[in-house]
Amino acid sequence: MEALIQIDIRLEALRTWLGKHFFLGRPFSLAPASADASFRRYFRVTCENKTWVAMDAPPTQEDCRPFIAVAKLMLAAQLNVPQVLDQDLDQGFLLLSDLGKTTYLSALSSQPPEKLFSDATRALIQWQLASRPQSLPPYHRDLLLREMDLFPHWYIGKHLNISLNPTEVEALNCVFETLILSALQQPCVFVHRDFMPRNLMVCEDNPGILDFQDAVYGPITYDVVSLYRDAFVSWPEEFELDGVIRYWQQAKKAHLPVNPDFSAFWREWEWMGLQRHLKVLGIFARINYRDGKSHYLADTPRFMTYAKKVCARYRELTPLAQLLDRLENVIVIKDLPAP
Repeated sequence: MEALIQIDIRLEALRTWLGKHFFLGRPFSLAPASADASFRRYFRVTCENKTWVAMDAPPTQEDCRPFIAVAKLMLAAQLNVPQVLDQDLDQGFLLLSDLGKTTYLSALSSQPPEKLFSDATRALIQWQLASRPQSLPPYHRDLLLREMDLFPHWYIGKHLNISLNPTEVEALNCVFETLILSALQQPCVFVHRDFMPRNLMVCEDNPGILDFQDAVYGPITYDVVSLYRDAFVSWPEEFELDGVIRYWQQAKKAHLPVNPDFSAFWREWEWMGLQRHLKVLGIFARINYRDGKSHYLADTPRFMTYAKKVCARYRELTPLAQLLDRLENVIVIKDLPAP
């Protein structure tokens, strides 16, 4: 009840701020626009037949400044992102231009994906070409490891209630080191870090790009794997392969530092995806048990499928493949109806 009251208080504070600092007495309405896995919330603001989006980011849990900084970088790269029209960092409020209501994820149910993904690939290469060291935080080894550590802590330990034995812990740590080494050996570019259909908008200038506040300077394969091995939709491997080849060819033509050997690039791409998928398994479990957002757990089987497929292909990942087999057996037993 206290949490609900706090949310209502923030909504009223947002309404007051908008009325005093932007709309200046003009009547306007607020309606939920979207929510994400963080503590941020978004509201669509309507006034005189025009719309904007207001972000509510509680300062004790979220920081609006990275969003503002990355938006400037993306606008400088001539990408289609929300413009920050007004801000109150002390309260955690931003007023943004509105990129509409149609995400790539929703559009994919009625539109062929090829054109949408072609536009997304063009925008991604444009973003990567704008890369400059020191403009964004580095995707360093501590962050890569901290992300993967969410998997044993939240998914294995909390969600499946399994304790790993010392041999399994050592094997998992060895795989983590293998994935970190692969990531750190890749050329670095600007990384959106969640470049997937849910965060891309169908616009006149495709795509509109959202949810970029966690951007870093890191491995060149990261955003490509986010696009094709998505959290909320899966593709046949033929589609993945075709899309990744098209990205690789266009990136080479644009003189981006992709691996000149496509088979090596594909392995880097798959291993980067495995790092991401282990992280997301942990995140989806964490936001269920810590934050009470249970619906994300429904997509965890997708990530287990991604991870098992990659581990089965590479000898270096065999220890993780064996662990995932054990976890899958536990999941099956856990999901069986009670006698």
